[in-house]
Amino acid sequence: MRNYVREQTSTLLRRLAYQITQTVANADADAIHDLRVAIRRLNRCLQVFAGFFPSSSGKKIRRKLHRMMDGAGEVRDRDIAVGLLREAGVAPDAAAFRVLQQERAHAAELLSAILEDWKQDSLSRRWRRELGL
Repeated sequence: MRNYVREQTSTLLRRLAYQITQTVANADADAIHDLRVAIRRLNRCLQVFAGFFPSSSGKKIRRKLHRMMDGAGEVRDRDIAVGLLREAGVAPDAAAFRVLQQERAHAAELLSAILEDWKQDSLSRRWRRELGL
């Protein structure tokens, strides 16, 4: 079972690293969605299989994932709101669109900083070590 948990966790961590790279390169709505899915899956794995990891490492990683998820959520919320306005037939030049686009751009900048920190700190490597992968 331990080997299975390690393999699954390693795979999920690789997917997260890939999605972070994709999102940094192109933070469109699909990339943000895929990033959130990758975060959620790794977070759940760490939670469910907590007994297979060193005691405090999973909790530390999950806190960092939570910060990343919050940042991605801020961007995703704006993407959803823009989609709802489009479905409602609101004109693309309406003030609501401009406000949402400005808020999204700001949220995307904050998320980009979080993701760049992740890459610069080589957290993927560090997390592998901390989790014993």
